[in-house]
Amino acid sequence: MQIAVPRESAAGERRVAIVPEVVAQLTRAGHRVRVEKGAGIRAGFTDKAYEDAGCETSGAGADLYSGADMVLRVQRPDNGEVAKIGSGTVLVGLLQPGADVSLFARLAAQGVISCSMELVPRTTRAQMMDALSSQSTVAGYKAVLIAANALQKFFPMLMTAAGTVRPAKVLVIGAGVAGLQAIATARRIGAVVEAFDTRPVVKEQVKSLGATFVELDVVAEDAQDAGGYARELSEDHIRREKDLIHQRAIGADVIITTALVPGRRAPMLVSAETVKAMKPGSVIVDLAGEQGGNCELTKPGETVVHNDVTIIAPLHISSDLAFHASQMYAKNVAALVTLLAPKGSLELNFSDDIIAAVCVTANGEVRHAPTRERLASASPMAGLSR
Repeated sequence: MQIAVPRESAAGERRVAIVPEVVAQLTRAGHRVRVEKGAGIRAGFTDKAYEDAGCETSGAGADLYSGADMVLRVQRPDNGEVAKIGSGTVLVGLLQPGADVSLFARLAAQGVISCSMELVPRTTRAQMMDALSSQSTVAGYKAVLIAANALQKFFPMLMTAAGTVRPAKVLVIGAGVAGLQAIATARRIGAVVEAFDTRPVVKEQVKSLGATFVELDVVAEDAQDAGGYARELSEDHIRREKDLIHQRAIGADVIITTALVPGRRAPMLVSAETVKAMKPGSVIVDLAGEQGGNCELTKPGETVVHNDVTIIAPLHISSDLAFHASQMYAKNVAALVTLLAPKGSLELNFSDDIIAAVCVTANGEVRHAPTRERLASASPMAGLSR
């Protein structure tokens, strides 16, 4: 297959979908890779490095997409890019199926086969393709560095001639991949860490990293779905969570929030009242900003200050560490490409649980049920399959 890798167009996005070191994996399977000139430069990968790895380099536009059987991206394409993707072409990327669904109506109408990396199931077999986990690892690490930079205190305990400096207290909300990496990083630089999650099963993981697990009495089956992701809880559970978080937040110097429910708005767990009660100079880094935020006062993509508490909600935070984030993402994508086309040509086998899960559009239809339902609600005359 002819694979095209364009330069990302989203504002602030520096990652690239394929890095030179994974090109050999793709070419061994019979694929040819064409990379847009400059696509990797913002992540630290030169055009020469791609050429030395066996890639063609191309200008933007028709030359890049001409004859492409597959387009590999990080972010979803804009309308101008969608227009360049031909019928029968496979589009792979973080396509945000929970965002504007009109993209998928257009892709289906053009006959594009779209595969969203966010939909990779959390199974042992799919681990190598789990882009959410790889990028969350980057986000959790970076969140702590952002917090440490914004906090007007040391993170570690220091013994000095001027006296003892007590360590910073960090509260991590959500102990998924990003939360666990945030815990590990905060502990690594000397903070005292507490962590809260509705899923009791993560307690041992939190403790193994040297943090204290803050418990709320919740039945495990009510807190997570069959795939191990957090599920939406009842209003009573969320109220009890907020009360517990309020109590722990009062003593925290830093709060890092990572709580997300796939396909839903992020739960609001840190209220304006809680922010008002926090110590002056405290910092909140809200990693759920792209889905609305876990803090009531969060403004996605902005840094705001309320009652002398700094609230930071970075977007595309993994892009801040574009070199390693691209390396990890590229390996995820290459693993999915190998599954989709193991012998150099597309084998769209919907009996495979991974392919069935990630494929949003194919054969002129929207296959992903939640996306199809949202499109039907927005436009009953969309004419999409049921």
